[in-house]
This record gives sequence, C-alpha cells and structure tokens, in this order.
Amino acid sequence: MTSRADDIRLGADIGGTFTDIALDVRGEMFSTKVLTNYAAPEQAILDGIDAVIRDAGISAAEIGIIIHGTTLATNALIERRGAKTALVTTEGFRDVIEMRTENRFEQYDLNLQLPPPLIPREHRFTVKGRVGAEGQELQPLDEAALGVIADRIAAGNFGSVAIGFIHAYANPDHERRAREILSRKLAIPISISAEVSPQMREFERFNTVSANAYVRPLMADYLARLQ
Repeated sequence: MTSRADDIRLGADIGGTFTDIALDVRGEMFSTKVLTNYAAPEQAILDGIDAVIRDAGISAAEIGIIIHGTTLATNALIERRGAKTALVTTEGFRDVIEMRTENRFEQYDLNLQLPPPLIPREHRFTVKGRVGAEGQELQPLDEAALGVIADRIAAGNFGSVAIGFIHAYANPDHERRAREILSRKLAIPISISAEVSPQMREFERFNTVSANAYVRPLMADYLARLQ
C-alpha cells in the first residue's frame, strides 16, 4: 500500500520556556519538549524533530506536512524589537496611526497613557496621489516624490517599509506602483496594505501593515535559518 505524503504530519510550537514537537505517523503520535533557545529558536525545533523522527523510526524527508506556531513576532511587537520601519502614506494622513479612532480604552481615565505607534512621526513620509472610495483615481501618484522618499529611506538606514494609501483596498494600483518605484533603490522588504489587510478603515489597515513591516525582517531571518 502506498502512503500519501500527508500521512505523516509534524507540529512545532515555540513557547517561552519549552518548544513542543508533535509527530503524527499515520495515527501514531510521538512528542517531545525541548528547552527554547532565545538566541537561536530554530535550534530547539531542529533538535526536537531529530528526537521524534528517531523515536518514530522515520527520516525527515518522509514528513509530508509541517505546521509551525511561534510567538516570535508577537514578542517582538510587545518588546519593540522589530526593524526600523518607514511608513509611506497619502499626503494629509501622516498621523493616522497616532490619532487612532474615537474608541476610548478607559472612558473615565483622564491620565491614560497609550503606547506610542510602532513607527514614530519622523519615520513617516507622505506623497501626493489619491484614490476614491469606489476605486477611481482622483489624483495621479507623484512618482518623482517617491524617488526622493526612497533616497531618504536609504540614507536613514531603515530595515523595512510599510505603504498605506487611502482607499487602497478598493484599488491597489497606487500602492503597487509605489512599491515598484521604491524597490528600485531599496533592497529591503516593502509591505503594502492592500495585500496585508485589504479592508476599509485606514487606522486598522495602516496599523496592520506597519506591524507586518516591523516584524517582517525578523521573521524572514528566522525562517531562513530554519530552512
């Protein structure tokens, strides 16, 4: 009988103290716990995989599906250990991620201190160009200004870029074009809101793409080491 590739599945979860590995070999379970290595979290996964495949008597090449969970990105957001990130947004909307919405976390707390945005104001850049709520272009994208912004980002030693334009969920062309222009001068990750969070409400969308860009270099480096 020939087995399917997905008959053997492995799950890996990096926790604060232990990394858990579970291997399902056609219904038979094998598991182990390995101390999490903060300096090299991928090493705990590799050590755990070695242990469970040895117990199961199989090779790593026989694993058909690997499901991996980790709090690395979440921890980086909480501890503010992400990349130096630039936000490129529509002119007039530079402070959206700082102004937030009208929702109040503590209605009667007059001294409430909210956490600062992931991207400080001096790292936010604006460009002319406007798309309407129905997706129609109201103002052409200022491509020359984007070239100048790219030079400023390059000179600022940024590690990642987030792009968030008004109504990009209805028409992502301006964001995609901006990414294309910036990519000519920048060899760093560029995230656009229309792909990360294509939804109405600019605060939520801009904040999400900013968070994605903030942790993207960290996660890319981690996954490269894991591979």
